[in-house]
Amino acid sequence: MAESLAAMLLRFKGFSILETRFRTGAGEVDIIARRGGLLIFVEVKTRHNIDAAIESVTPRARHRIAAAAKVFLSRKRHLADTMIRYDIVAVAGWRIRHLADAWRDVA
Repeated sequence: MAESLAAMLLRFKGFSILETRFRTGAGEVDIIARRGGLLIFVEVKTRHNIDAAIESVTPRARHRIAAAAKVFLSRKRHLADTMIRYDIVAVAGWRIRHLADAWRDVA
């Protein structure tokens, strides 16, 4: 349910959902969305409160998401010139928060 809420929120913000639950051997991305020249890789987390959901995206998880994003981009060469961003959508009950540009890939 949290991923559906996140996708609806992103659509409301003008994003097109390109993929959900994109899985590779390197990792997984919950939602991949695009708005114009911006491509976002979104981790959706559900916890008892919003802060706990955001904090649950560990450096290890961020690394796996970034690795999966690289695989996605290698398969979608036409998106090579888009700006890349890593976001978190945190869900706690019916509360939802979109944390844009939650981290940067340093690798």
